[in-house]
Amino acid sequence: MEMEYQLKGPYLIIRVGRELDHHQAEHIRRTMEKINREREIRHIIFDFSETTFMDSSGVGMLISRYRDLSMCGGTVCAAGVGPAVEKLFYVSGLHKIIRVYPEVEDVFNGQK
Repeated sequence: MEMEYQLKGPYLIIRVGRELDHHQAEHIRRTMEKINREREIRHIIFDFSETTFMDSSGVGMLISRYRDLSMCGGTVCAAGVGPAVEKLFYVSGLHKIIRVYPEVEDVFNGQK
């Protein structure tokens, strides 16, 4: 599955796809910039429910989105993180800055 996105209220939901490597990270970055030119985005939910691989490019892209949004009062969170991606979240320290939810809907329900 290729990256897909959906706008839901003030949230941009990005379904990452099977792999988050250099090419996918760049594609997501360009897509977010295009969307942000048309509509100001303050909250992003990355849906990792289909993702089985992520490399350092993905980590860098997530940190960059977090840095950009946190400066303007926005948030970045993740949902549906599987074991392989979860391990990278902990090894890289992403879990300290990006809240992780079991599923996308849990973000809207305020559950952790």
